[in-house]
Parts: sequence; structure tokens; C-alpha cells
Amino acid sequence: MLHHPHLISSEIYRASRYGAKHPLSIPRVSLAVDLITAMGWFPEGRFVEGPIATPDQLHRFHDPDYVAALLRAEEGTLMEAEKDRWNIGRNGNPIYPEVFRRPATAAGSSILAAQMVRDGGTVHSPAGGTHHGRRDRASGFCFLNDPVLGILTLLDAGIAPVVYVDLDAHHGDGVELAFQEDPRVTTLSIHEAGRWPRTGRLHHDFGPTVINFPVEPGFQDDEFYYILETAILPIVQNIEPAAIVIQCGVDGLADDPMSKLSLSNTVYPVAVSALMRLAPRHIVLGGGGYNPYAVARAWTLIWAAIDGRDATGTGIPQAAQDVLKGVHWRHSLAKSPPARWFDRLNDPPNTGPIRDSIRETVRVVLNATA
Repeated sequence: MLHHPHLISSEIYRASRYGAKHPLSIPRVSLAVDLITAMGWFPEGRFVEGPIATPDQLHRFHDPDYVAALLRAEEGTLMEAEKDRWNIGRNGNPIYPEVFRRPATAAGSSILAAQMVRDGGTVHSPAGGTHHGRRDRASGFCFLNDPVLGILTLLDAGIAPVVYVDLDAHHGDGVELAFQEDPRVTTLSIHEAGRWPRTGRLHHDFGPTVINFPVEPGFQDDEFYYILETAILPIVQNIEPAAIVIQCGVDGLADDPMSKLSLSNTVYPVAVSALMRLAPRHIVLGGGGYNPYAVARAWTLIWAAIDGRDATGTGIPQAAQDVLKGVHWRHSLAKSPPARWFDRLNDPPNTGPIRDSIRETVRVVLNATA
């Protein structure tokens, strides 16, 4: 059993970029690790180097022909017709120098995380959370589906039931599709209604182990806590999971350019802490997030929660500020960045009334899972 939380990462994320104009061509994982380190919150012995998953490991979920195509894409030998077939080099899934090794490292990290928590404990892999990846094609910037591979590793070890909670602004369609007919896995997703991939409907025919909370633009902290406390936590507690996998995409932040949600970063550590109390094994992943300053601060707060630190009201010391100020982000939001991106970890809470649509969504979900 792990007696302390561990964090898995790799230097591959520091230099690898999706391409000059891609939304993911920003520092995220390496920046978060650097910020955690500069905060003095990285005890010795807690870091684990993320391994590159082997093709055989990837074949547990992914089509062997697709894995071979991804390898050829990195080698520069993928044919044009294959790009169309596998959606590699198409639709926001670019071919770049580490197009196999980078996602395979995230996949290997989630597999390793599942192995590490077999007897109990918590592992954080912020590079994980590539929840759109399909068995036989790339999708939504995701070339492989590391959450699925991590969950399958848990199931193969006899660890069940498993609960997967997806906090990303985009619906976790790939994970839901992989397990929608497997009674051992319950998937819960809070996501912006109508946003790509435009799945994750409230009303569906997949049964009680598929639970979706599509929310409208402007979704704020009080509404998040209402769903968490009224629906998600009671549902998860009733399942009594042997393990929980949490996808912590933070593109629902008000500071993120890729959604119209209005969350502060304080909601994520609250949710992670509450969910961790409901199972003996936890894998905490990353996910979306397209403002590097916001992502790094949010994932640092999540690590603090995982490690049992109260970061409420925490300022950022000069060394950590220097880490953030060293980022160069070519986006209109970065032309006049607010001071709080650099001198405070916590966003100010974004509160407000709970809309009737949110209450109705919760009512529908609770009725369906009763």
C-alpha cells in the first residue's frame, strides 16, 4: 500500500509541442510540476518517472493496427489515406515529433498508477486524462485513451467496482463509450452542454452506470457544489467503489478560453478531497486546460489537496512567481494578465444562485439512479 501520494510525470512534456498554433502548444504538465516544486510541496521520494507504454500494453484497449499507424506517424511514414482512416494529422490531431511517445507516456503512466494503487493509495498523473481517444482513431487532441487503460488495469487486477468522475468542460465520450455496457464501471461527467463532442446527454439509454450532468454556460461554483453534494457524492457513496479515477480537466475555469463555464479553481481540490474519502484507491488525472497560468495553479491546488495540504488563501512566493512569469503565451488573454495569476494560487470564488435547469438535471439523474 502507498502510505503517501505519488506524482507521475516525465520530461517529455517540457519540450514536446503539438505545433505552433495548436491550443495544446503551451506548457502545462511541466509548468505544474515546476510550480509545485517551487512552492516546496514536493517531498523527496514522491516523484515517479512516467514510462512509455509498450504496444502490447496499448493493445489491451487500442486496435493493434491503429497503434502501428501511430508509430508510423512518428517515424514519418504514415500514408495520406491512413491519416484519414485513423484521424491522425486530421481534425486537430496533428503529427508532431513525439506523436507516439508523448501519448504513450501518458498511457504508461495511467497503467503504472493503477498498478501502484493495487493495495491502496493515491497517485496523481497530470499528463493523463486523454478521455476522447477511441479504440481505433485519434479524437479531440487525444491519440490514446489513458483513463480507459488505467481502469482496465484495475479491473484486470480484480479491483471493482470502479467509478470514473470527469470534471472536464468537454464530455468524456471515449471513456463512456468504452464502459457503457460494463456494469463494473460507473462513469459520471459534468460538462458544458452542446460543446464538442456534443455527446453526454442527460437522457440516454445506457442504463444507471452512465451518468451525465450537461450544464449551461455560466456554470459557477455554487452550482458545481450543488451537483457535487446533492448528486455525485451520494451516488458514489452508494456504489462503494474499490477505486475512483478522477479526470481533472480544468477548461471549465472562467479564465480558460475553450469553454463558457465560469468556475474558480477552488472547486477542483474540494471535489477531489471529497471523492477520495469514498474509496481506498485513487488515480487523479489531468485533462483539458488551455490557459497555462490557470492550469498550473489549478493542478498545483489539486496536488495540495491530494497531499492533505490546506492551500486556502495561499500566496505565491517569489520563486514560484518567477516560474509563472517565465511563461510566454501568445493569446489575447495574456496581453494584460491579472496580478492574481501570479501572486495567488486560489481564484476568488465565483458564486451565484442555482438555476432551475441545474436543479432539474440533478432531479433527473437522482430519479434515474434511484
